Amino acid sequence: MRRSALSRNHYFVFGILVGLALSFYLPEDVWDLVQKEECPQEAAENSLIEKFGEEFEPHLNLISKPLAAKKPVSATNVIRPRYYSSELGIREKLFIGVMTSQDNINTLATAINRTTAHLVNKIKFFINADNVKTNYKLKNIVGFTDTRESLRPFHVIKYIADNYLDDYDYFLIMPDTVYVDARKLKALLYHISITFDLYMGARLEQNIVDGGDSAAAAAAASRRISNSNGVDDLGSQSDRNYCDLNAGILLSSSVIRKMRNNLDWCVRNGVSNVHSVNIGRCVKYSSNLSGCQTSFQGVHEDIYGLQPHIKLFKDLNILARDEAFRKAAAVYPVTSMDDFYRLHAYYSRHHLELVQQRSFDLERKSYQIANGSISNNILEIRWPLGVPLGSAPETRHDIITWHLINSTHIFLPNAENIVEPLSHTDKLDFDKVLEIAIAYAKRKHPHLQYVDLHTVYRKFDATRGMDYQFHLNMRDTTRYSDELVTQSFQVVKPLGRVEVIPSPYVTESTRIAIMVPTFEHQAADGVNFITEYERICMQNQDNTFLLMIFLYRYDSISKGEQDPFKSLKTLALDLSTKYKSDGSRIAWVSIRLPPMLSDKPPPPEDIMLNSIYGRNDILSLAVADLALPKIGLDSLVLMASTDISFKADFLNRVRMNTIQGFQIYSPIGFMMYPCRLAHFCKQCESCDVSQSSGYFDKWNYDLIAFYSRDYVQARKLIESTLPITRTDNDIELLLSRSDHKINTILDMFVASQLSVHILRGTEPNLRYGYAIRNHISKGGEVPTCPALQANAAASHNKEQQELYNEIPQRYDALRAERETAQAYGLDSRKCIHLASRKQIGDAIIRFEDRSILHK
Repeated sequence: MRRSALSRNHYFVFGILVGLALSFYLPEDVWDLVQKEECPQEAAENSLIEKFGEEFEPHLNLISKPLAAKKPVSATNVIRPRYYSSELGIREKLFIGVMTSQDNINTLATAINRTTAHLVNKIKFFINADNVKTNYKLKNIVGFTDTRESLRPFHVIKYIADNYLDDYDYFLIMPDTVYVDARKLKALLYHISITFDLYMGARLEQNIVDGGDSAAAAAAASRRISNSNGVDDLGSQSDRNYCDLNAGILLSSSVIRKMRNNLDWCVRNGVSNVHSVNIGRCVKYSSNLSGCQTSFQGVHEDIYGLQPHIKLFKDLNILARDEAFRKAAAVYPVTSMDDFYRLHAYYSRHHLELVQQRSFDLERKSYQIANGSISNNILEIRWPLGVPLGSAPETRHDIITWHLINSTHIFLPNAENIVEPLSHTDKLDFDKVLEIAIAYAKRKHPHLQYVDLHTVYRKFDATRGMDYQFHLNMRDTTRYSDELVTQSFQVVKPLGRVEVIPSPYVTESTRIAIMVPTFEHQAADGVNFITEYERICMQNQDNTFLLMIFLYRYDSISKGEQDPFKSLKTLALDLSTKYKSDGSRIAWVSIRLPPMLSDKPPPPEDIMLNSIYGRNDILSLAVADLALPKIGLDSLVLMASTDISFKADFLNRVRMNTIQGFQIYSPIGFMMYPCRLAHFCKQCESCDVSQSSGYFDKWNYDLIAFYSRDYVQARKLIESTLPITRTDNDIELLLSRSDHKINTILDMFVASQLSVHILRGTEPNLRYGYAIRNHISKGGEVPTCPALQANAAASHNKEQQELYNEIPQRYDALRAERETAQAYGLDSRKCIHLASRKQIGDAIIRFEDRSILHK
């Protein structure tokens, strides 16, 4: 223990001695040992102080100041490509160039175009033009005026390099006697790296050794091009190692680029009459590829050569047993159009079977992947596979209900109707789905025989598609009893792939001709409409033109103080004069109605119908026939009414949605409730649409936008069934027509089957309901809708009452026939709603509560 204490003392003394020794050598300020590094700015200041002293003050040179800051060169605007694929170098996969002739344009070349063009990114047909201008139905034809046959492939390569080199990865050059399975070829190319040179096809040597028609052709060519010394162009082994153009040559874009750089050498040395040799020598010189590549990176292009004795119309079944034929990506030589179509049908069916088999295998593996240990909801495995589940409702009002249907009718289709007949399209859809369900039931249960329908339910989900639930009555054939068995099946019709429909370019600067028909009893509403038109369109210099159409009774005076439209005409003239410098104008056309439509006054209950034409919607066609000649064929026409109000945005949507020769537009306006009638709602003109203030009236067809030329074309198509109104006296011909299915302009476009699209959509900035509001504000009584009166009278019919009481399963076509016979009559859907069902129900509850309190 003492030894350890002694050693600690020794360490202490030794440390003191070392510290004293070091203190003689270290400076007093330890920071002197640290080397200081001044920043450039501080060093510059210190140098100025040493040169001029500490009293130095800098002087600023403000001459020619301030100067604009110079932008660095790197900050200039960078011009970028329009598409990101161009900037990233992303290219299409395959370009096919077909070397054909003028004689084969309408035969073999057309067959190639029909079987291949829709499956590849681009296809071009190259011919020798011979300075002959000929109109071919086939597009994508390129003609070369240089008719030297030996230079023809180099013209093709130069054209490809100059126009499409940076757009495609691979280029297939072939004659018009090669059928290409484009689906298989493109699938192979996706497994090859584009960074390498590719020169792929069938070797000339292989074709000569294997024989066949291509071998005979090559041998014949070899004999024809033999020179005087008996040495042919295929004599050398290297020439026989080139790809055979008769089978098609596949080249990468890198090889085409190198060939373009050495095209002069290729032309000078292309002395052979065999195109395959000339192309092969050019590729070998340009890219240093030793020869034709039959496989690359593990990918093999199978090419099948047909024997001379093969006739596809009778030997295709024999060829289908050959594995090489089924795996082939190209077949040659094909010498007839029918053979192209036969091969295309075979390979298309072969691909379809492979896709179906892979689909079945994938579906089976998907359902078995969890083996029952994990829920399908967690794995998101649904039925049918790949079809999303129905949308989950956020509230009880969003629940999509199932509708009971049968072969002729649908029950409770909406809140307004109890039963409706199926439309023609729904009827065809129902029959097709029922046929599929019965066939599946027969295959699933072969011992059961279909008897009839028990019940069918249908539901449409916009995120999933159409679902059917079939409950079929079936009889067991293995038993002797007549007892029926009910089997249930669910059928799903999923939505197809969403596609963007290309449409012509339109702008919001098109001039709109607004045509507003006005009856004598609607003159006051017409004044209100013109006043609103001035505020919205004329004051804002909107590019519109208003044409008022005055519908006079048969015996009314059309001039002087007795003119029922005198106030309208005076207002139109005053506004036209006021806004003359802006180009805005209001004009009018007068039409004289026949005696049968000249009731004075009109039936008061017609105010409850949603159309300004009342019970005679067909008058809209007569108005358009007589007024359109005043406008012109190239005008955009908006058929309107005095019962509306709109905003400028609505007119812009009319301009964008109405396209000449392509589309007409029928907006669905918002019908406002007359709030002052029962005070169920608060009247507001500028408020947003809501369930408490009105509803979208999809049964009102008064407003429709179209181009005059489209209307004239459609009108001429149905002139035989619906005569054109050329004078006022022709209106009676429309009223006495035999076909009552056409009542509106929209019906006319549908019946004419003109190749224009019909667009309907809700329009919040278009409001209806001013006529009934004005009627109530003047103290007028609210009559019963004439359509409801007709239905009430029909409900007293005993036979029809019995038919209503029948159960849905026994509901037959008798009701459908009667409704079809009365299709031209009034429909309850044309009646104006005065309040919503919820508002009426709440009012009834409040009334009953008050009556309870009074008791």
